[in-house]
Amino acid sequence: MFRQLARLRPRYGGRHVVTSTASEVGTTECPPAHIPVLCKTAIEYLQPTPKARYLDMTFGAGGHTRCLLDACPDLIVYALDRDPVAYELAQRLKEDYPERLFPMLGKFSDVPKLLEAHGVERHSLAGILFDFGCSSMQFDEAGRGFSVSKNGPLDMRMDRGRDQDGVTAAEVLAKIEEADLARILRVYGEEKAAKKIARAVVEARSAFYPIETTQQLAELVASCFSKANGEYVHRQDKLQRPAHSATKTFQALRIFVNNELNEINYGMLLAREFLRMQGRLVTITFHSLEDTIVKRHISGNVIEGLANPVPLKYSDHGVVHESDFVQSFVQSNWQQLHRHVIVPDAEEIARNSRSRSAKLRAAIRIK
Repeated sequence: MFRQLARLRPRYGGRHVVTSTASEVGTTECPPAHIPVLCKTAIEYLQPTPKARYLDMTFGAGGHTRCLLDACPDLIVYALDRDPVAYELAQRLKEDYPERLFPMLGKFSDVPKLLEAHGVERHSLAGILFDFGCSSMQFDEAGRGFSVSKNGPLDMRMDRGRDQDGVTAAEVLAKIEEADLARILRVYGEEKAAKKIARAVVEARSAFYPIETTQQLAELVASCFSKANGEYVHRQDKLQRPAHSATKTFQALRIFVNNELNEINYGMLLAREFLRMQGRLVTITFHSLEDTIVKRHISGNVIEGLANPVPLKYSDHGVVHESDFVQSFVQSNWQQLHRHVIVPDAEEIARNSRSRSAKLRAAIRIK
């Protein structure tokens, strides 16, 4: 292991890497390759109506928002994103839709105060759209540190450091205990080799160098799956597609750095609070952790306001709640609008390979 780790030296000419800011990157143009996933289906389920108000909780590059605005000439969209570059893109798009598009900068948990500033009351929105995960432009920009295939500083903050209390993925790897890192990789990345990777990270930072770039981390994780002759073992995802060995590790760190699952859970609670009766909810998820939270909210499998991520066989049978209390969470506030989860067809996957793991769920608020 140490012989393999010794090869993984920094590729940026030194230990310290400066994280790019929005102004340094200088890219606020929507990438030509950006294609919104399941856009037509999402708009159909939202059923745009004149003068109604909608909330796009994940503006990204604006593909879904633009389609929603074009679908009906009089509707209004509030567009949220925690990424300052996405917010600037929304401000530019607003020039094409004055008085109809209202950009908002923040994360899901900031929604109540942001909507209040726009005079939006609870239980007043006709539809809410979520497109969870990273946007294409975040993966495509090496300086953001999201991509396992593009070398850059190991950042992964969706808000580009706007939150002064936030930490980068590099800072997490520099200080975290081995057991805590293994748990993050196992829970957030569903990584079976979590302990082995966590041990490699601790050994590398202790004996050789801090892990500060995406290439360093990708090569380090790959070394954990190498054969005796030094060749790397190729992995496959759940659909038996070729996948980089570090994909799950990158996912886990990104989720942890951005507190994504808690934000998703809170976003689902806010959807219930701000949608009017018969208001429509559309979610697009890209991995099982996101989809599980959405599915459990829609089905009513929520205890104490949280989408329980623990399998029922591990639940504490010693915990007892009053029946009325339990029923208030078990009874769903939603009626799903389709029988099975909706996925992209072969034509869309051929056009946009990043859509292949997408799952769309649509529901209406009934309580």
